[in-house]
Amino acid sequence: MNASYLRFAGRRLLQAVVVVLLAYVFTFVVISVLPGDPVTNTLRNPENGFTEEEIARIVAYYGLDQPVVVQLWQSLSHFVVGDLGVSLRSNLPVTRLIAEVVPSTLALAATALAVALVLAFAIAYGTQHLPRRYGQGVLRAFPSLFLSVPAFVVGLLLIQVFAFQLGLFRVIEPDSAWATFFAAVALGIPVSAQVAEVLITGLDHESRQEYAAVARSRGLGQARLFAKHLLKPSSLPVVTVVALTVGELLGGALIIETIFGRTGVGSLVQRSVSTQDLPVLQAVVSLAAVVFVVVNLIADLVYPLLDPRVRLEQPHPERQVSVA
Repeated sequence: MNASYLRFAGRRLLQAVVVVLLAYVFTFVVISVLPGDPVTNTLRNPENGFTEEEIARIVAYYGLDQPVVVQLWQSLSHFVVGDLGVSLRSNLPVTRLIAEVVPSTLALAATALAVALVLAFAIAYGTQHLPRRYGQGVLRAFPSLFLSVPAFVVGLLLIQVFAFQLGLFRVIEPDSAWATFFAAVALGIPVSAQVAEVLITGLDHESRQEYAAVARSRGLGQARLFAKHLLKPSSLPVVTVVALTVGELLGGALIIETIFGRTGVGSLVQRSVSTQDLPVLQAVVSLAAVVFVVVNLIADLVYPLLDPRVRLEQPHPERQVSVA
């Protein structure tokens, strides 16, 4: 790694840290102005069974009897050292509550991303190598169709067909392999549309280049031309698109989990909203921001390594990433 790349990586890392902290502050401010008093509505609710000693300890921990600025400083100080606080509803560490549900959500999101990539690459390949009637007509209409149908509608259709009619999975077993796969299909279809659009555009551009015409004139087959020459330069923008769709995957996962009855971050958020468990909401939103920023940071750092045309610096007056 040269000095230019290290400087570039350092700037991007600093920007990522600033974005995460600003997202946390913004989330805290929004939640703090919500109507309702968590001390009165939650801690002193007889159904929750908190003793006066426990209430006093929680109030002191969060500084709920202090001005909002003091509460923000205390909350932010805990966050930067990995302390996400204690649930106002269950009196359990928020880290423990999130750790119990994150694996299910990550499994769903990762499977959905894999489904989206496979589907997008299959559509893009078909647009280049199937007969014009199908490749240029039907397949190119798929991304627009996928974007126009909401994920929850796809999920309900999949449940109706594959659970109730074909019996491939049972709705009372939402964490089974087949149930996870079909939930991922419902979540991955809209994401695949964005990836496919970018990939098709890139393939169209690369296939018109002189090197592609020369390769065809030398008798190189369509499959080898696609895999050896067209795929890599066309896939570079996909890195950026995938990074940007992480937020959509996380947000969509909350809806799909509800439809398929999965126990994940979505169910935790739903319970926290209904009980005004503000520390849990704060932690979930902040961690989602961290995941989104980290994934985009990785994409920023990987892109110059994949594409040698990317310049990390401009001679003057400003240094920035640009494609030569």
